[in-house]
Amino acid sequence: MPLNGKQRRALRAKGHHLEPVVIVGQSGVTEGLLSAVEQALKDHELIKVKINEGPETRHEAADRLAEGTSSELAQLLGRTALLFKARKKDSAFDDITGHSTQSPREPKPAARRPAARKSGARKSAPRRKSPTR
Repeated sequence: MPLNGKQRRALRAKGHHLEPVVIVGQSGVTEGLLSAVEQALKDHELIKVKINEGPETRHEAADRLAEGTSSELAQLLGRTALLFKARKKDSAFDDITGHSTQSPREPKPAARRPAARKSGARKSAPRRKSPTR
């Protein structure tokens, strides 16, 4: 399921402090690299990948990484890609993706309206502006 904008924003915030776990070298995206990224996603769910100069552009490499690992590209900033793949069980990102195993929360009670004034109550006088010099 593709991520929406709010989910991407939350993932970018969580991934801001991460260091790149995998580095794409001059060979580009290879089978060995895909298996390394797959293992990193299995371990961490959210990873940064550094994409160095290679046979592909950074956009092509990031798309191939996301496709090859069945993950979501949360962000591509410069030569650094942020990839996300939620675990089916025990995901640390259930609050972001909305796949919570807990029962849904009860709805909030409706907001209370202010009490009506009594008929004899006077409205306070408006405040006067102080004279300017």
